[in-house]
Amino acid sequence: MSYEAMKKYGLTVSMHNEALQYEELHIGRVLSQSKDVYRVITEGGEFFAVVSGKYRFQAQTISDYPAVGDFVLLDRAHGSAGNGIIHHLLTRKSAFIRKAAGKVNDEQVVATNVDTTFICMSVNNDFNLRRLERYLVLVWESGATPVVVLTKVDLCEDIHSKFRAVDAIGNGVDILGVSAVTNEGFDDVMSYITPGTTVALLGSSGVGKSTLINWLTGQDKLETREIRNDDKGRHTTTHRELVMLPSGGMVIDTPGMREIGMWDAQEGMDMAFYDVEVITSRCRFRDCTHTNEPGCAVYEAIRDGELSEKRWASYLKLKAEDDYMENKADYLKSKNEKFKAIAKFSKSIQHKQKR
Repeated sequence: MSYEAMKKYGLTVSMHNEALQYEELHIGRVLSQSKDVYRVITEGGEFFAVVSGKYRFQAQTISDYPAVGDFVLLDRAHGSAGNGIIHHLLTRKSAFIRKAAGKVNDEQVVATNVDTTFICMSVNNDFNLRRLERYLVLVWESGATPVVVLTKVDLCEDIHSKFRAVDAIGNGVDILGVSAVTNEGFDDVMSYITPGTTVALLGSSGVGKSTLINWLTGQDKLETREIRNDDKGRHTTTHRELVMLPSGGMVIDTPGMREIGMWDAQEGMDMAFYDVEVITSRCRFRDCTHTNEPGCAVYEAIRDGELSEKRWASYLKLKAEDDYMENKADYLKSKNEKFKAIAKFSKSIQHKQKR
């Protein structure tokens, strides 16, 4: 397994060392996924692969399965003999996980092994600070570094007010302004996409993620559509895909997200709401409920204009949602482990009976 051959695709030294334990297998990276079929790239080229039966049996949660951006170990280095078989998932350095859309209480792995995540938000009616807070929580939790990218800045007459609004909740996160029409911000964006690094693009439909990738690649690699008359985006990207840029960096385009559900993101909460955490630490009582206690720093901060009521309300809402999903995640994991143990026990009984 050649480290140099896969280094350009983002393979790290630690991942390569982990892979050396499996000398008979080959390293590949997941470029895209369609249900149970993965498109991977190895030092031998691109081909399709599926997970082995043993892998499927041992997986306890959805996040145990490969996702776009993952490095996996396969039984072959090329696809000349058919689909490859994925036997192992290398340890991720980052993983963006959210609650799956809809009423199902399940996790969804959006992208993995990302160095920087561009949270794309256009400066028209898509501009939404409360939704941005959700993205910041989950990106910080993923292990990647968030960067807010304000798109379509050519349509905004007062872009500075947008920057100030984002900066007020960003706790020092970098903010970029881009326009594919005027080519503004191209060099700023490219400074994050250096050879061997991976950047993921997240955001609602119609904010210009696919347009941004086409702009960076210099070709119409991904389909784009005009925004609707009601200023709401159209879904153009229907699946996640890792794209190699001419510069040597990589980007992962993702479908627009209408729902950004929390999923066990306490560390992300601490990072995204660091300013709020600092304020709560100043309360006179450690168990302050921030309602009517004397010496409540939150009440004083809101009264003095240091903390807005909207940001405080958003913090409480996201924290409650995250606490619920954390308990749900623990329950689902325990349930899956129980079912696996029962299946393993039943299989051993059947084996003994046959003997």
